[in-house]
Amino acid sequence: MSLRQYEYALAIAEAGSVTAAAELLHVAQPSVSQQIRGLERELGVELFARTPTGLVPTVVGRAFLREAEVAVSASRRARATARAGADELVGELVVAVQMGFGTRQLPGALGVLRRRFPRLEVTVFEEPSSVELERLCRRGVLDLALMAACERSPADAHHLGDEEFVVVLADGHRQLAADRVELCELEGEPWVRFDRDSALDGVLLNVLRNNDLTPTTAARVSQTATAARWAAQGLGMTLVPASAVPHGQEHLVRPVFPVVSQPVIAVVRPGAGPAETALLELLRKETWSEAASSSPVS
Repeated sequence: MSLRQYEYALAIAEAGSVTAAAELLHVAQPSVSQQIRGLERELGVELFARTPTGLVPTVVGRAFLREAEVAVSASRRARATARAGADELVGELVVAVQMGFGTRQLPGALGVLRRRFPRLEVTVFEEPSSVELERLCRRGVLDLALMAACERSPADAHHLGDEEFVVVLADGHRQLAADRVELCELEGEPWVRFDRDSALDGVLLNVLRNNDLTPTTAARVSQTATAARWAAQGLGMTLVPASAVPHGQEHLVRPVFPVVSQPVIAVVRPGAGPAETALLELLRKETWSEAASSSPVS
């Protein structure tokens, strides 16, 4: 077995066909077919099943692909570390961020990183579920994860600061007259909430319950920017990290009392290379709220 075969198998799983995988990899289709047939012969199993919608991994194939993904990621990291010089970083850096956190700080740090090391390829994706983010960290497919701290956070996580949560109100809402909105005064207000399995919806639900408020749901959305826009239009108020408030809506935002905040941590893979270390140091230099008088939510 070879890493090339692993990469081809992962490409087929992503693209759904040998033809599409070959285009994705910029190689000839017969080469992909030959490598996968050879891999299946060596393993003695069928990795993909043909369906009306394309090739899909079999049960055995899914298990194999999970391990192949780890192996390919480790190989890329090893190459990047070996080729990293004093003034140059090359290779791929895979970063995941829990949705809503570090919305302002992460792009700033990544911008500096890319300008400093233009040959470094950075892949970033948002993950709404803290459980899934933790699973990806355990599998070793992430170089760095940015998330809110919780009871299951690794002991060696790096605390960067805190994200204070704010409410986004509609233009003309009576609570805009206050410098800080008291949560106890929000009984009966409708809320723009997030997907049920998202960490942000968990924060909102805990805040409402802790303040004896009934969670009246006006709508559910998947993105913080959408929640803020809908709240601004009067559909219902929403609760988001302060750094996630879209530009131009700052005048519709108010902090809350009691203060709601969560510690933000960076989890770096074991044996972190120079790229992860550089990004971590840049994130430490970003401005984070200290929220000294806050009560973290769980």
